[in-house]
Amino acid sequence: MDIVLLLKAAVMGIVEGLTEFLPISSTGHLILAGALLGMDDDKAKVFDIAIQTGAIFAVIIVYWQKLAGTVVALPKQKAARRFALNVLIAFLPAVVLGLLFGKFIKAHLFTPTVVASTFIIGGFIILWAEGWGRAKPEGEDVHPNDNARIVNVESMSPLDALKVGLVQCLAMIPGTSRSGATIIGGMLLGLSRKAATDFSFYLAIPTLIGAGAYSLYKERALLSVADAPVFAVGLVFSFLSAWICVRWLLRYIASHSFVPFAWYRIVFGLLVLVTHTMGWVTWAA
Repeated sequence: MDIVLLLKAAVMGIVEGLTEFLPISSTGHLILAGALLGMDDDKAKVFDIAIQTGAIFAVIIVYWQKLAGTVVALPKQKAARRFALNVLIAFLPAVVLGLLFGKFIKAHLFTPTVVASTFIIGGFIILWAEGWGRAKPEGEDVHPNDNARIVNVESMSPLDALKVGLVQCLAMIPGTSRSGATIIGGMLLGLSRKAATDFSFYLAIPTLIGAGAYSLYKERALLSVADAPVFAVGLVFSFLSAWICVRWLLRYIASHSFVPFAWYRIVFGLLVLVTHTMGWVTWAA
């Protein structure tokens, strides 16, 4: 058994778990980390998608009470059926556009320059959404999202869900961040910070499980039983780091904005662009 390969799988799992639900792009980090670790061949790309399932199990555990209650209430409660329908509606645009454009995106956009550029652009969008640098009315000490139209996921309409689902499709461009697109996009569409974050987590469950299952099935010829330990290590470390991250993020958003993540995206994106352009770091094979 290749211990070095298992260690690399553990590192990639940690990267996935820590970045999947923060607005900083797990795909972008996995592309760059994989390039540095030498895990950037076709099998590694399947691995990157598969270990997202570990991160999703963390969300399922954190939100278990809500999810189980919704399933039990589906036959008799209209609110439960509307919530499930909203998640389904938001999920469908990514399925359709992913099937139509997924191959093209993987072939042409998975590059350090694209990832770094979307990191930077996304950072400035977050700053704008958070009202950073905007003057507040005299005597007013509120955040622009404090008076949001939708304060919890139960208040969302099917049209709200569809809008968030369409925004999620922007995350097909590597470096954009699925959670960043849905959370910040949700806030711009009238959701409170808490509602946007919660719905982003719920939407991640079918989105990432579906992507992982589809990728494993489509690329099954690349895999063998010998790959099982590597995938297992990645899944375990992805789950553990995501569980810690999700619990921390839910506490963080209660009293903080996403501005620090915006500056992280901008600085990290600039670092990648400079080191890649100057040839100091080989970010891609």
